[in-house]
Amino acid sequence: MKTSWTLKKYYFIICILLILQHVYSNKIINGWEEEVKKSEFPNGFLFGTSTSAYQVEGAYSEDGRSLSNWDTYCHINGRIPNGGSGDIADDHYHRYLEDIDIMASLGVNAYRFSISWSRILPRGKLGLVNPAGIKFYNNIIDSLLLKGIIPFVTIHHYDYPQEFEDRFQAWLSPLMQEEFVHFAEICFKSFGNRVKYWATLNEPNLYMEMAYLKGVFPPSHCSPPFGKCSYGNSDIEPLLVVHNSILAHAKAVKIYRDQFQEKQGGTIGMVASAYMYKPMTDNEADNKATNRALAFHVAWLLDPLVYGDYPIEMRHYLGTKLPIFSSEEKILIKNSTDFIGLNHYTTWFVKDCLNSNCTCMESDVLCTHGENRAIRGYVLLTGQKDGAYIGDQMGMPGVYVVPQGMEDIVDYVNKRYNNLPIFVTENGYGSNENQEEYDMDQDRKRIKYHKAYLASLARSIRYLSFVIITRSN
Repeated sequence: MKTSWTLKKYYFIICILLILQHVYSNKIINGWEEEVKKSEFPNGFLFGTSTSAYQVEGAYSEDGRSLSNWDTYCHINGRIPNGGSGDIADDHYHRYLEDIDIMASLGVNAYRFSISWSRILPRGKLGLVNPAGIKFYNNIIDSLLLKGIIPFVTIHHYDYPQEFEDRFQAWLSPLMQEEFVHFAEICFKSFGNRVKYWATLNEPNLYMEMAYLKGVFPPSHCSPPFGKCSYGNSDIEPLLVVHNSILAHAKAVKIYRDQFQEKQGGTIGMVASAYMYKPMTDNEADNKATNRALAFHVAWLLDPLVYGDYPIEMRHYLGTKLPIFSSEEKILIKNSTDFIGLNHYTTWFVKDCLNSNCTCMESDVLCTHGENRAIRGYVLLTGQKDGAYIGDQMGMPGVYVVPQGMEDIVDYVNKRYNNLPIFVTENGYGSNENQEEYDMDQDRKRIKYHKAYLASLARSIRYLSFVIITRSN
């Protein structure tokens, strides 16, 4: 599967789509020279590739598509290194048949892709549905099914019509909730008779960080100490963005369940960014900080979808800054997901910043200078400890190979959310253009990475089977 090298979300290369149900593990992977066979996974296990619309489609101004927030952002001189943009990307809009043939030749049986909001509804609720956009995605879905590949559709993956930003500041406004529900309903009506796996939004918990805390994604909002943007408040705006995203998701899920799910027979959920964290030391403070890091990143998004409210850790440290769900909204959002989608790539060390003032190293790419702020949970994240890295460094700075992290994050989510089905919707190795030509050609490090991460999942599943048999006796 081809991928876009100009606009990687961060280190998104070729991803594995895995389906796991009720997974538990406490095994440890020593090193990452692992061997794994397909036969080690149960029947029905999905292996696939994953992309997002803006990263692969191109054709940014063709067939009635309006400008998206990413088009506007990338066309500003200096925003993207080397002037990269998604104007052409992988030209998937014109070459999707070739791309699907490549997927089929790889032997994958699932493809996760997203739908360009600007291609389907160029003006949102104020305009008409674009028939050319509907035709394009119908062609993709039909072509996938002819090849025996299951379509896994993400409705929204960061890109939306620029008009929303200009009119009402997009995800900072509750108006975005209704725009998204309208978009989702069009997708259910147009594609739901063939799509059985829906993800509403991709990683609102990461999007808020990149777009509204650090300001490195559009609309580029931030404030000191996190960055020097023209607009924004890094302590408040991320909270509003996630709040509106959760409510938009829940409203779309309600429509799907009320009007489409029984007839179409599909399943629907949300995808969360899901890093794993390890305490820097064995002391109590760092262990508590690790739990806070998980709560402020993963549980921030998933607790409301399962339990109807934000984690108590966030309410404790953010106080009145954290938005409040009304009693009606709590009923709406509780149990509003059929599955949990996890995008997992790496693991970091965590240091407590509640009991001491943290100062991150300027040389550490994870340094935000906001480690002592409530919005970050009063934690410092780093990939280094006593001069050693937590794992082999990938081509993308700050990202490390830590196979054990995959088992740990699945275990954490499985326990916290009572065995809800889990899809690992993204996982992969990030290289860069400076990597040795031979290694890029042979793809040795990526192969080793996937073997190690998949082997850890295989062990998790085997352990689960053992637990079930033991309990049955």
